[in-house]
Amino acid sequence: MLKRKLEDKFNEWLRTGKNALLVTGARQTGKTYLIRELLKATKSDYVEFNLIRQPELVSLFESASTNDMQKFISRLTVATEKKLTKGKTIIFIDECQVYKDILTAIKFMVDDGTFRYVLSGSLLGVELRNLTSAPVGYLSVLKMYPLDFQEFLKAVGIKDETLETLRDCFVNRLPVDDFIHQRIMDAFYTYLVVGGMPQAVQSYIDENDFRKVSQIHKDIIAMYKQDFTHYEEKSTLKLIKTYDLIPSELNMKNKRYIFTDLDKNLKFDRYENSFNWLMDAGVALPVFNTTEPVIPLKINKQSNLFKLFMSDAGLLTTCYGRASQIKLLDKEKEINCGAIFENIVAQELTANGYDLYYFASKTQGELDFIIEYNGKVLPVEVKSGKDFTKHSALNNVLSNEDYKIEEAFVLSSFNIQKEGKVTYLPVYMTMFLNEDSLQLPAKPKLDLSDL
Repeated sequence: MLKRKLEDKFNEWLRTGKNALLVTGARQTGKTYLIRELLKATKSDYVEFNLIRQPELVSLFESASTNDMQKFISRLTVATEKKLTKGKTIIFIDECQVYKDILTAIKFMVDDGTFRYVLSGSLLGVELRNLTSAPVGYLSVLKMYPLDFQEFLKAVGIKDETLETLRDCFVNRLPVDDFIHQRIMDAFYTYLVVGGMPQAVQSYIDENDFRKVSQIHKDIIAMYKQDFTHYEEKSTLKLIKTYDLIPSELNMKNKRYIFTDLDKNLKFDRYENSFNWLMDAGVALPVFNTTEPVIPLKINKQSNLFKLFMSDAGLLTTCYGRASQIKLLDKEKEINCGAIFENIVAQELTANGYDLYYFASKTQGELDFIIEYNGKVLPVEVKSGKDFTKHSALNNVLSNEDYKIEEAFVLSSFNIQKEGKVTYLPVYMTMFLNEDSLQLPAKPKLDLSDL
């Protein structure tokens, strides 16, 4: 079983969670497998329902949504041959997006307290429009992504001690031992081709056959397009055309998605719902423009200006074709890796919980990414070539006193070095850009009793 970071959070819910748990994410990221295997590994008493394979069960959950819990429990007992034990059995509801009122039902199911519930589904952001307003106190949400680079390293056998050494180098801004650095970069280039879709990673580990890995990618993309076709038939969405254009748009100089490449006479509002669908489904990752690199970045967000990355770099490199994959694996210098490097960075930062932005100015230039890191604005530039120390736009922004930016990262294939406000990091160290160490300041408990 591939080790996933969500395992710890899931097991914590198994030990102490009283509310329901929802695991969401794009198709083929391993949600169902993770839940099932962890329930088995912990010898949990559980029963599994799949609302796609068992559509007749939708009416069962409808009784819960009307708060008729006596009818719901009796129907639930009949729906399975397994004995259900009050206070012990966990009800696993897979493909829960089929029942659009599941978030209403879950409140009554948790309130009833007879059983515990874990839910999973794809396209939840599309089907369950009220997902962001899930019943507070009744439902916890975990989002699953393809394996990030750290998970990939664990899957191919890296030792925890090596990861800790890399983390120490990141924290202290010290160069990585050159032998270790080169080996990790070799793994990184392999990750560019394999990506993080669990089936592709497992195939690579088991057979080391990149052709089979690419076929898995093609099958996943075909599955996505089947979903697209289903929704296009019901609406005016242009999902396939919008999705297919992502690889070529990322290969352009500024990587911004140009709507007129879809249609020369296009107005954004005609395709806006298609973009939103792809984002909500988790198959595309947006990086929005912000007009000012100041906190909060969201205030200056431009919703109609964005870059659109694929949810997994392995899918992207398969779209670029076998010749590009071979050059990546051979680390040929003439290949332009910029789009794929940036796709990895977008994936890693998204999985680490960041909202992503980029900054573009006619006078100052363009920055690849801007995030809010440790409570401050952090520009992140991505360089795939040898001229990684050349970054005029970053210099312009750092020298602008209005922005008060204290630090910037440049990610490349080279080792750690620091020059003034700029820290040059190996691109694989994006995995350490998280907010785990950021603590809110301690304050005395508010007491207004003397007023």
